[in-house]
Amino acid sequence: MAEFANTLDKTWGFLDVDHPAHRLSVIIPVCNEAESIEPLMERLFKVLDTQFSGLPGAFEVIAVNDGSTDESLHKLKQQARIRPELKVVDFRRNYGQTAALLAGIEFARGEVLVSIDADLQNDPEDIPLLLARLAEGADVVSGWRKDRRDARWRRNFVSHVANWMISWISGVKLHDYGCTLKAYRREVIKGVRLYGEMHRFLPVYARWMGAKVVEIPVRHSPRRFGKSHYGLRRIVKVTLDILVVKFLDRYMTKPIYVFGSFGLLAIAFSFATLVLALCLRFFDGISLIQTPLPLLAAMAFLVGCMSLLMGLLAEIVVRTYFESQRRPPFLVRELTNFEAGG
Repeated sequence: MAEFANTLDKTWGFLDVDHPAHRLSVIIPVCNEAESIEPLMERLFKVLDTQFSGLPGAFEVIAVNDGSTDESLHKLKQQARIRPELKVVDFRRNYGQTAALLAGIEFARGEVLVSIDADLQNDPEDIPLLLARLAEGADVVSGWRKDRRDARWRRNFVSHVANWMISWISGVKLHDYGCTLKAYRREVIKGVRLYGEMHRFLPVYARWMGAKVVEIPVRHSPRRFGKSHYGLRRIVKVTLDILVVKFLDRYMTKPIYVFGSFGLLAIAFSFATLVLALCLRFFDGISLIQTPLPLLAAMAFLVGCMSLLMGLLAEIVVRTYFESQRRPPFLVRELTNFEAGG
């Protein structure tokens, strides 16, 4: 373990013990997992204490209580009194796993962030494997529950379909987007805003920002306590979410391309329909009032004009967003031979 810690330190300065900031932040979303908290903390801190032995302040654990209605918060506070490295964020109500992970990212001080489920299905002993791949140069390491221990059809089949769909639409090929056990360099997810149920798309965001994303097999255990919060509705949510993500990636800075393209197609369709109606009138003697083509042409023309106007409005909104946030429409990885502040 000491040799591995030295490797991390030499490779990218992961363990700078003289710096007051934490170097590793483990984020745990918690929702009605009271029975799992004590065994999880015991196993997690055993791994972290062994991994970072003799390196005080090298890690922190952030548990986000996502509106639990059982004794989860009480259990977390009990553990926090025992282990000062454990920090607890308590939501006023249930906001979902995405919001819990976002809160963990916001409150974390580490240069490396590791997310893990609270239900004991992820193995904390796999965390060193994730960190080792980061030390080798990866920016995001995603866990792959290769031997998944869940219901075959209700969970595994649904996840398989969802993973295939995300990989196909996003172009980022991963076997298991739903695995919470992941490790990130802070720099590649800095500034990412998550909404809905988009936490599973963090590797997609990172890849689109130029990050190196790798996937490694991790262990997976059957659920011991409680029940799963996912079902067949997940496919519908995943489909809608990935469409939003794809749209934002492709057209965030130029929405007129998608709205304008549709508008021009609709207008072209309206003229083609009108020409067809006139041909029927003059060559086949079919009156314009005997066919719905003129009405269809008018509706298509109006839809096309509205789409073009929506595209122009979206362009104004995008420019207002970037200007108000003082955010450029690009990201810089590194600057060479630039003076500080210049």
